[in-house]
Amino acid sequence: MTTEANTAAEPTAAREHFGKTAPKFAEVTDLVLFGDVWARPGLSPRDRSIVTVSALIAMFRPDELTFHLGRALDNGVTWDELVELVTHLAFYAGWPCAHTAVVALEKVRQERGLP
Repeated sequence: MTTEANTAAEPTAAREHFGKTAPKFAEVTDLVLFGDVWARPGLSPRDRSIVTVSALIAMFRPDELTFHLGRALDNGVTWDELVELVTHLAFYAGWPCAHTAVVALEKVRQERGLP
């Protein structure tokens, strides 16, 4: 699965975040998760982001949520859509999960300098 091109590639978010500690985990994250699963034609990247953000909120996964909120914005999900998604999920995933998502949204807002 590893090729010379893969190992010589520019650093990815996975490699920068946990590649030193868990290089194989970073590799399969890059090659399988983002290189295959996210690239499949059955859903657009935008739709995959909506599904992923929803799942992370519902499962109370704040560590991954901030990254995927930013990725959702990059994939064409609007700020207002993310806010609406969180509000909607408050009634299905629970208030604490939604509140944590609002905190993550605020972090993304500040990091990106959004109004």
